[in-house]
Amino acid sequence: MNTYQYLWRLIMYRPIRYLVNAIAWTVIYLAPIAPGLITKEFFDSLTGTSALGYGVWGLIALLMAAALGRIMLIVIGFITDVNFRFRMGMLLRRNLLEHVLKQPGAQAIPVSPGEAISHFRDDVDQSEEAASWSVDVFGMTCFALVSGYILIRIDAQMTLLVFMPIVLVISAAQLATVRLQKYRAASREATSKVTGEISEMFGNVQAIQVAGAEKRVIARFSSFGDDRRKAMLKDRLMGELLDSVFSNSVNLGTGLILLLAGTKMRAGTFTVGDFALFVYYLTFVTQFITNVGKFITYFKQMSVSLERLTFLLQGASAKVLTIVNSLHLKAESKVAEATVSDIPSAQNGRESLGGVKRVEGLESEGASKVKLEVGFEREYAVGAKLEEGFSHETGLEASLQRLDVNGLSYAYSDTGRGISDIHFSLKRGSFTVITGTIGSGKTTLVRSLLGLLPKGKGTIAWNGVPVEDPGTFFTPPRSAYTAQVPRLYSDTLRNNILLGQAEQGDSLQQALHAAVMEFDVAQLPGGLDTVIGPRGVKLSGGQAQRTAAARMLVRDAELYVFDDLSSALDVETEQKLWERMFQRRSDATCLVVSHRKTALSRADHIIVMKDGRIEAEGNSEELLRHSATFRELWYGDERHSS
Repeated sequence: MNTYQYLWRLIMYRPIRYLVNAIAWTVIYLAPIAPGLITKEFFDSLTGTSALGYGVWGLIALLMAAALGRIMLIVIGFITDVNFRFRMGMLLRRNLLEHVLKQPGAQAIPVSPGEAISHFRDDVDQSEEAASWSVDVFGMTCFALVSGYILIRIDAQMTLLVFMPIVLVISAAQLATVRLQKYRAASREATSKVTGEISEMFGNVQAIQVAGAEKRVIARFSSFGDDRRKAMLKDRLMGELLDSVFSNSVNLGTGLILLLAGTKMRAGTFTVGDFALFVYYLTFVTQFITNVGKFITYFKQMSVSLERLTFLLQGASAKVLTIVNSLHLKAESKVAEATVSDIPSAQNGRESLGGVKRVEGLESEGASKVKLEVGFEREYAVGAKLEEGFSHETGLEASLQRLDVNGLSYAYSDTGRGISDIHFSLKRGSFTVITGTIGSGKTTLVRSLLGLLPKGKGTIAWNGVPVEDPGTFFTPPRSAYTAQVPRLYSDTLRNNILLGQAEQGDSLQQALHAAVMEFDVAQLPGGLDTVIGPRGVKLSGGQAQRTAAARMLVRDAELYVFDDLSSALDVETEQKLWERMFQRRSDATCLVVSHRKTALSRADHIIVMKDGRIEAEGNSEELLRHSATFRELWYGDERHSS
């Protein structure tokens, strides 16, 4: 999709609103036509050459009425412009965010969070700005045509001198296009690095302090700041240079008009009213010339924004950005499925973007909770209409009785490492532990199973029915997941656990009890309303892990997946956690990544991973007899505990 198509698709998002906005601003820009003619008659009346019989005070009244009328039109124009342009920006952010959230967690965004914020903020604003300025250019072009016709009838030679600077402006803007794009891209890139560095600094305060790396981090940040200053200086200078060309070319035309008008007035072929009309229209013609140049500049910058936004889509069509979707601006709005036309899904090649995901708190009655991981966990709600192509067969909709994984494989593109030909089954109420040495593929296995990595080879079946899209399927209430590194936010402990879910009855207290967190909450100064800081820096490692466990357990699910949850817990706390877990949900099916003896001894079935493959399976007694890898893990953990 090129920039012209991108602009057209934005305009056609709400064509009626765009048309109303264009008409409103066209009328606003045409409004000065009447005051100009009235001004002409006013000055002609002073010299006795006016064709109207209103008199001086009558003409003054008309001028005041025209000014008040234009003020009212401008108010209406701002209302129509806001209603259109901000819907455009919201659509771009909504579609971009939905696409990001639909991606597997490991590939959600190809840049740092700070850089992604720059894309969401600056590039969307630039696209919105260019589309909005197209309305101004259309309206002022209409003014230029009408005023040009009037002025040509008075004096064609002087009219030519009024509009001649347009050629200079357009030529200058076109010549500066390539360099302007280069400077704007460099400026945006430098800004995104600064915001990314700020995000990293705030998120790793403790690590920076412990390592004594404050000076090095500040030096690095200063370097990024200097690069940004230089890039933005070049960008700003180029913009100011173009503005200078625009204004000075108009000033040149103004000087020529004044010289020529004086000569014609002495010859008696040009009246004072004609001169006043030219000078009055010249102000608005100047705006027209400047706005044409600005629109050309914005349009060229829009191509940079389109390229940067498309980069976030990671191979998906740029049309994803402008798909028509409901923004749910009214409380009574219903969830509607996306309107899709030939947009392939980047994840699985299907021709559907799926059901519209809505932030919890907006969900309709009966909507199911959805947890998506985009490098961190977030809770969303999905409406009753599920993704196109999603099966409604009884096996998928029923409670978990058996989960079968056959031939599951995934390889990272950069290293070629991953997992290969994984086969196992989980029965309802079972406790299965995946263990192995570091780098054996444990986390890759569970992330592939849950669809947090792009779909590779193999099949996953829920009650014997194949799961086509694990990333959409394995969400609450079917599955709940806690990542290896808990992702916590600078918010209250309560909000970190609930993540938008409504607090129902004593479900939160039960989850805190099951996660062995009730004593810790009582010790916090604000209890559940204590703000825990960026990434939970005010909590210990064990408290952070148990907070993540409470977040998962507050959502009843058929399958619970723990990725090395208890690594920061002492043996006694870990034992309490597993005991309370099964007291609360005796029929829960658990898949646990761990090397801790507490989990291994409780397991019904243990899967030992090595080099991305299953090396051995069985219970702890069987594996102690037959697996050297398992024995090393078992006794190594025992030595570590002692």
